[in-house]
Amino acid sequence: MKGPLFYSKILLFGEYGIIKDSKGLSIPYNFYNGALKKDDKLSKSAKASNESLKSFVGYLQSIDEDLVKFDIDLLQHDVDQGMYFDSSIPQGYGVGSSGALVAAIYDKYAFDKITVLENLTREKLLKLKAIFSEMESFFHGKSSGLDPLNSYLSIPILINSKDNIEATGIPSQKTEGKNAVFLLDSGIIGETGPMVGIFMENMKQEGFRKMLKDQFIRYTDACVDDFLNGNIKSLFKNTKQLSKVVLNHFKPMIPQQFHELWKKGIETNEYYLKLCGSGGGGYILGFTEDIEKAKKALKDYKLEVVYNF
Repeated sequence: MKGPLFYSKILLFGEYGIIKDSKGLSIPYNFYNGALKKDDKLSKSAKASNESLKSFVGYLQSIDEDLVKFDIDLLQHDVDQGMYFDSSIPQGYGVGSSGALVAAIYDKYAFDKITVLENLTREKLLKLKAIFSEMESFFHGKSSGLDPLNSYLSIPILINSKDNIEATGIPSQKTEGKNAVFLLDSGIIGETGPMVGIFMENMKQEGFRKMLKDQFIRYTDACVDDFLNGNIKSLFKNTKQLSKVVLNHFKPMIPQQFHELWKKGIETNEYYLKLCGSGGGGYILGFTEDIEKAKKALKDYKLEVVYNF
């Protein structure tokens, strides 16, 4: 048995902000993927995945059946037979490892599922997002449901606000384009839970809430609009501002050894860094107007180009 592939995702803009109704833009990232599998002999990682699925089955039974109903008997049977999630998506890297698993389980075991082939109205997208939010909360404590949504549909998703999301098109890639979005490997595994905890704690302070609204969300929304409309000059101007705001106000989410590198990008304009997912490790997302310059400046780090434009 081998199920269909579900891909990783990258939230280009909107990390943390979407909790408070900023815009967001999430795109599938086909470099990594995962699928449900059954084997007679399980490797160590497959065993761990199978164990985690066992607890997940119990959790899925507690979800309100008015929201979503699963074929629990079949799922239980498959898990007992050694089913696991075979994935190349790195965990704790902000590219949606649990999202792809959630999408795969929904795809195979949900009754009356909403499919990619039907007309995806806003209501259907919101219903899917609500289902995925409940399902993924098992892994994160609190989930927006966007990662699994992106993985399940494999199309870019534009978040206008909590109750307003739509499938969108993004400017086509230009392989020879000097502008690029890239991933920088921090070499550290990030934990989503504690980072979201720090953010929620900060939200209790009025100053932080004001900064979020007046700066972080303002620049995030501008970046999303610029990116979708192809306003390259303005996009980099706003990304630079966003990078500054994150360095000044989201320091705990940036691994200590990257603080200087972050600052250097802003000072030299060779690249601008931002959080990829909740931060704390995993990947750091980078934007540059000249990928060759950025590669030189970051030659000591592992860099993956995601998108040229």
